[in-house]
Amino acid sequence: MMETSRVGAAVDALLAILRAAPALEDVAVIDGPAATNYTDRRRLYVGWAPGADQAASIEQDFAYAGARTRNESFAITCYAESWAGDKDMALRRASVFTLLAQVEEALRATDTAPEAPTLNGTVLWAHLTTGSLSQAQTENGALAALVFTVSCQARI
Repeated sequence: MMETSRVGAAVDALLAILRAAPALEDVAVIDGPAATNYTDRRRLYVGWAPGADQAASIEQDFAYAGARTRNESFAITCYAESWAGDKDMALRRASVFTLLAQVEEALRATDTAPEAPTLNGTVLWAHLTTGSLSQAQTENGALAALVFTVSCQARI
């Protein structure tokens, strides 16, 4: 059967890369929406964000005349959050941007992970593109959160 999208494989590879990243070893990396768990104070969701309409947005077009291959562009919705029992918003904000930096670092090619920017060969390239910061004081303390996208280009 002919492959119609690389989104599923790319999400799986992104999860594997983030879960294996040493800098994220103390972060709960979650596949899509999860049951509420307030014991993890730093969480990273792949394929989900509160209020998001989709887990990923996809666009395809023919790569060449003859309709033998297609180019696929897609953006995987992700969500990072950091919260604590105190009211110190500056610390939460710094923590959530550290999470974002750790994701970006995990997607860069290194000697030990040369295929990271291609999500282990599932796409031609992947990188962080957009983000949106939100902050709240909750009954559980300060919360800083970032909705961001990992944009990808693939050939199918």
